[in-house]
Order: sequence, then structure tokens, then C-alpha cells
Amino acid sequence: MSNIGLLTVTHDPNGKNINFFKALQEDLEEIYPALFITISDQSSSELIKEMERSKFNVKIIPKLGAAQARREVVNFGLSGDNDYFHYCDFDRLLTWGKTYLDELRTIVAEIPHYDYQILGRTDRAMNTHPEEWIETEKISNKICSLELGKTVDITAGSCSFSRQSAELINEHSKEKMTDAEWAMIVRRIGHLSVEYSAVEGLEYHEEINGVSRQNGTSHEWLARLKLSLIISENAIYSSNSSSQTERRNYVSKI
Repeated sequence: MSNIGLLTVTHDPNGKNINFFKALQEDLEEIYPALFITISDQSSSELIKEMERSKFNVKIIPKLGAAQARREVVNFGLSGDNDYFHYCDFDRLLTWGKTYLDELRTIVAEIPHYDYQILGRTDRAMNTHPEEWIETEKISNKICSLELGKTVDITAGSCSFSRQSAELINEHSKEKMTDAEWAMIVRRIGHLSVEYSAVEGLEYHEEINGVSRQNGTSHEWLARLKLSLIISENAIYSSNSSSQTERRNYVSKI
């Protein structure tokens, strides 16, 4: 069996996922030969202690956004000797393990078959999400699908890749969002294959994945739309040297 490392990140000031992690800890430690997590320095001290007591390799980092946390954990994971990696946002991982643990085991076992694999959601899993997530993510998913020449769900917070792909990502990732960027680095710079699988376990679980809506519904829609725009831009322009002039012209018109 290939040596697969789990890569994950979290920012959890209130420690809301501590109990979910404790319930799943033994399963995760059994599924993955190595586990790496970057935790923001603003996260719950109790959560940090729980992670440090586990088999996870833990790195505390400044809170500089999800993209930087993801880059940090790829770099952290490369300090080990793993041949392949499974990246999954921590809350997504906990939801997956809580609801579809057998599917998670199956997906992890298949990781060595791919240079890079986008892990997205089945129609059923997608439809468990808030409406503003579903509708705005349709845009970025459509644009990324056009760029890759296949239908993908790029915004589910999970993917798998070889060590070679991880090294490419570690060297070249720099965008504000990594969802589409990583796949484009692997394809456009590494000239490696990018495959896709849809899973049930990346569904939305309100208690684990829920976010506060302090600004109201219209502000939440706008925030999700802005994220969709950034991811869509990355799908078209990231690691695409022939499109840099086009990108500058596009940005100047906004």
C-alpha cells in the first residue's frame, strides 16, 4: 500500500469541532499512515491540545486566510516521506467521517491511481448546502469545467495528489484561493493528468460546516459571489503564461 498522508487545516476559535474529532480520531489514525494539520494561532487552546495528543503532526500558524493555510500544510506534509496526499478541509473531513466513513476509506485506497484528483460532490451532497453556496458555486464550477474539458465540482474543499504534484503546488501556488489554482498548476506546469470523482461524504452538516450570517442574507450571497469570482479567475489565468496579458486587461476593466 502506498504511503498516503492526510493534509488538513482548521481555524476554530470556539473549539466547536473538538467532540467531532474525538469521535473520529481512531478511524482517521487507522486510515492514514501519516497526518498533518495546520491550525491557526487563534484557534481554541483545547483543540490544539487535543490535536497534539493525537497522532497528528501539528503546526500552529498565523491566521492569514485559507489559501495560505493550505499552502502551509502542503509544505509541512512534504517534510515527511509520503508518496501521495489527501487534502481535505478539517470540517469537511469530519463531516465525511461522520456520515460516509466507508466511502472515505475507499477513496483513500484509490488515491495512488491519480496524479491529481478533484474530489467533488454528488448532486445529493451538493443539494444539502445553503442555496447561496449552490447557486454561486455553479459559476466557478462551470468555468473550471470548461477549462479542464470535463465536468467537475472544484469547490468542495478536497483533492488528492502525488508527491510530484505536491512539489509543484509547493513551488508555484500563490493565488488568493487554491481550489482551481492547484489543479491548473498540475495540469499547465506539470503536464500531469487531472481526474475527477464525486462523493457523498462532502455533504453539508450544519453543526460542523455551518457559518454565522451576521450580515444577513444579501451580504452572504455577495460574499459567496466574490469567492466564486476569484476561483473562476484562477481557473482561467492561474499558471497560464499566455493569458497574463489578457488577465491584466481584464482586471483593468473591472
